[in-house]
Amino acid sequence: MKTGIIIPCYNEEKRLDQDAFVNFIKDHSDYHLCFVNDGSKDNTLGVLQSMKEAVPTRISIVDVKKNSGKATAVRAGARFLYNLENISNIGFIDADLSTDFRDFKDLVKTLEREDKLVVFGSRNSGGKGNIERNFLRGLFSKTIKQFILFILGLPIRDTQCGAKVFKRSVVPVVYQDAFLSKWLFDVEIFLRLKKTFGKEQTMQFIVEQPLMRWVHVDDSKLGAKDALQIPMRLAHIWLNYNVLAFFNAVYAAPITDFSLETSTPELAIAA
Repeated sequence: MKTGIIIPCYNEEKRLDQDAFVNFIKDHSDYHLCFVNDGSKDNTLGVLQSMKEAVPTRISIVDVKKNSGKATAVRAGARFLYNLENISNIGFIDADLSTDFRDFKDLVKTLEREDKLVVFGSRNSGGKGNIERNFLRGLFSKTIKQFILFILGLPIRDTQCGAKVFKRSVVPVVYQDAFLSKWLFDVEIFLRLKKTFGKEQTMQFIVEQPLMRWVHVDDSKLGAKDALQIPMRLAHIWLNYNVLAFFNAVYAAPITDFSLETSTPELAIAA
């Protein structure tokens, strides 16, 4: 059985470290890479196809025709990998490898050794790891973190780290429905777990594991305008999951922000 890794990609032609991905998958037969091209406008798809040609049986490409955001890309990859019978764990990392393969493999080891449902990276290493980030970005993240803690009601230090791995059995709980947010879907992941298992059991089923290395890479896809909207987006998530859910509202039904994508785009898959 293998661990499938989803790598969402949007205009990553110049940032993808092709050698790093190809060399990793050549050396690790117990892994499968699933790149999701999220409607890129550059030659990202061509780069992905080149990597797949190098290791055709261990790399898959899911091509989302219209740019729909990281949430849709990760969900598309999860649904694709879930349909492969030889995949036992499904996770995701960022295309810029801000979390490297060594740390991700450690997450998988913890998932299997401790028999958990979800293991996710944390950039709050307590000074033990090599965590590099922009000062202003870090300050903004701390402020948003407090809002997220209020929404979740769970003692999680870092929900937004782009490295998470799930047992196959919990994938339908997390990815069955479309996410409300394009970028803050990690918060929704934990809210869905909490709704399904309850607060106490959720904390028993998950592990937040400090990363040894995480480096912020410039040219983030989240622009200043998007960042300023984060508090509003979080409020939207809170209202749907905590208030409307109380009245049996449907998870994926937006209430005030009609610009949110909820439909499933057409996909082209190269298995």
